[in-house]
Amino acid sequence: MLAAALGAALTFGAPTALAGTDPVSPSGSASAPAAAAAPQAAAPTSQSATWVAGTRAYFVITTPGDTSAVRAAVAANGGSVFASYDAIGVIVAHSASGTFAATMRGVSGVQQVGATRTSDVPADAYNPALPANPAQSTTPAGEPVRADMTQIKADQAWAVTTGSATVKVGILDTGVDDQHQDLAPNFNAADSASCAYGKADTRAGAWRDVGTHGTHVAGTVAAAKNGKGVIGVAPSVKISSVRIAEPGSSLFFAENTVCGFMWAGDHGFKVTNNSYYTDPWQFNCPDNADQAAIIEGVKRAQEYAEAKGSLQVAAAGNSNLDLANKTTDTESPNDSTPVTRTITNACLDIPTELPGVVTVSAMGTTAKASYSNYGLNVVDVTAPGGDATGIYSTLPGGKYGSMSGTSMASPHVAGVAALLASTNPGITPAQLRDKLAVQANDVACPSDSRCKGTTAKNGFFGEGQVDALKAVGSTPPPGKYFENLGDVAIGDNTTVESAITVSGVTGNAPATLKVGVNVVHTYIGDLKVDLIAPDGSVYTVHNRAGGSADNINQTYTVNASSEVANGTWKLRVNDNAGGDTGKIDSWNLTF
Repeated sequence: MLAAALGAALTFGAPTALAGTDPVSPSGSASAPAAAAAPQAAAPTSQSATWVAGTRAYFVITTPGDTSAVRAAVAANGGSVFASYDAIGVIVAHSASGTFAATMRGVSGVQQVGATRTSDVPADAYNPALPANPAQSTTPAGEPVRADMTQIKADQAWAVTTGSATVKVGILDTGVDDQHQDLAPNFNAADSASCAYGKADTRAGAWRDVGTHGTHVAGTVAAAKNGKGVIGVAPSVKISSVRIAEPGSSLFFAENTVCGFMWAGDHGFKVTNNSYYTDPWQFNCPDNADQAAIIEGVKRAQEYAEAKGSLQVAAAGNSNLDLANKTTDTESPNDSTPVTRTITNACLDIPTELPGVVTVSAMGTTAKASYSNYGLNVVDVTAPGGDATGIYSTLPGGKYGSMSGTSMASPHVAGVAALLASTNPGITPAQLRDKLAVQANDVACPSDSRCKGTTAKNGFFGEGQVDALKAVGSTPPPGKYFENLGDVAIGDNTTVESAITVSGVTGNAPATLKVGVNVVHTYIGDLKVDLIAPDGSVYTVHNRAGGSADNINQTYTVNASSEVANGTWKLRVNDNAGGDTGKIDSWNLTF
C-alpha cells in the first residue's frame, strides 16, 4: 500500500501491507529522532524439529461448529493443524506437500482450501522469539496540542470527555511498546497478545513492537493526557496490542488477521484499528481458489468480532488508487515476486473492503492526501493522515516521531469511535458506524475529475472528516477549565483527596459548576465522592451507588453559586468497604 515518495521529507520503504511510512523528523521538533527508527530485530530462535523447508500455510474452511472430522482429514493428508477456529469453521493448516490443497478440496465437509502465502512459513512460527523490550527515553514536561487534533476538534472534545477506561481499543498492528511513558497509563496487558503466524501467543511481551508502526498508531488513538509528549484522540480509553505482523518481514498474513479478529471478539474490544492489508495479495480475487478462501476466512472472523460487539476501522491504503474502479494490481504477491495482473472490482482489499468495516481515507490539511486511496461507496470517512510533515506520535523506546499514510488517518477515526462508545454505553457496531457518518463534516470534491459523488458523500472523503467534538456532544462546556491528572491511590476503607487550585475567575462559582470525575475502581458501590469547596463546604456527587459496576467516568453539575471561585478545591473519595481498591485517575472543574 505504500505510495510513491512524497518529496524529500518522507521516505517509503519496500512494498509492504503497512498503510504508513517510516518515521520522519518534522522541522523544529527536538523530540523527533534524528533518523528513521530501525525495526527491532527479534532475538534468534532455534529451528523447531517440526519445521521443514517448503512448509506452507492454508485455510481449510468448513461448517462452523464441530471441525474434528476435517481436522482429522488434515492430519491424514499430509498436513498438521496449527490453529483451529471452530466457531467460524476456519482451520489454519500447515503442509509441505505440493498436493495438499487439491487433496483437501476433495474431502467431505471441506468447503474451501487456500494457501495464505506464496512463501514458506518461518521456522520461528514453531518457537517464536519474544520481541525486544527497548530501553526507555524520557521527554521533558510539555504536551503541545498537535495540529491534527485541532483539525478534528479533539482538543475541544476533551473538555467534555477524554473517554472511558471501560472502552477497549485493539491495536492490530506490528505491536505496541507498552512501556512507553505515554502509552503505559492506558495499556491493557491482560487483553494483549501476539497473533503472528495465526495462533494466539499470550506470553508477556509477545505483543511488543517488531517495528515502529503499531506504537505510532497506538499514540494517535490513546496517548495519555499526562503533561508530556503527545495526547491521543481518546486519552482515557484502554488500548490492547494484538501483534499480527511477523518479525523480519513485518507482513500481515490472513491467518494472523483471523486470529486478531477472533481475539478482539473474545476479549471485548469495542473498536479495533487495522492500518494494513492482508498479505501477500493487495487485492484478493474470488475467481482464484486460494484468494477466495482468504476472503471467506477473514470475512467470517470479522463477522464474529462484530457479532461480539467490535467495530473494525481500517486504512484505505496508500497507492492513490480508485478502489471503486480497479483495473490492475502490480504489487502482489509481496512475499515472493510481484507480478502485474488484471483485476476487477470483485477483487477486494481486505480487511478494509469487507462488509461492516469502516474504510478511512487520508487528508492533509484541507485536501485529499496525495497518496491516499479513494473510491465512491468504498471510503466511509476521512481524517488527517499527514502529507509533507506527517503525523507526530509515539515511537518505541519512549521516543516520538512523524509518519504519513492512511495508517495515520485510521487511528484518528478509531479514537473518535472510542469517544462515541464512551458517551454511548451499550452502543452496537452498526450504531457506531451510523454515528461516525452523522458526526462527520462534509468535505466537497475539489476540481478533480477522479472525485465522484456529492458534497455530502463522495469518493475522496466519504461522509466527511470526523469531528470529535460533535461526536461527544457538539459543544464543550463554557467557562474556564481546570484539571488534575495526577493519580491518587484509593485503598480499602480509606479517604483520599486530590486538589485543584482555581485562579483568574471573577466572583462566585456558577450554579452549574461542572465536575468531571474519572475514578478507576472496581465495585463503585463502595465509594462516596465529594467536592470540597475552598471554604470547606461539602457537595456530594456520588454516594455508594452503582453496586458492583466498575469505574466512575461522569460529569456532575453542582450548584456552587454561594462559593468564591478562586482557591483550592478538592475531590474527596471515601472507600467504605474492603476487597476493592483503585485510584483517582483525573478530575476537572469547568466554571
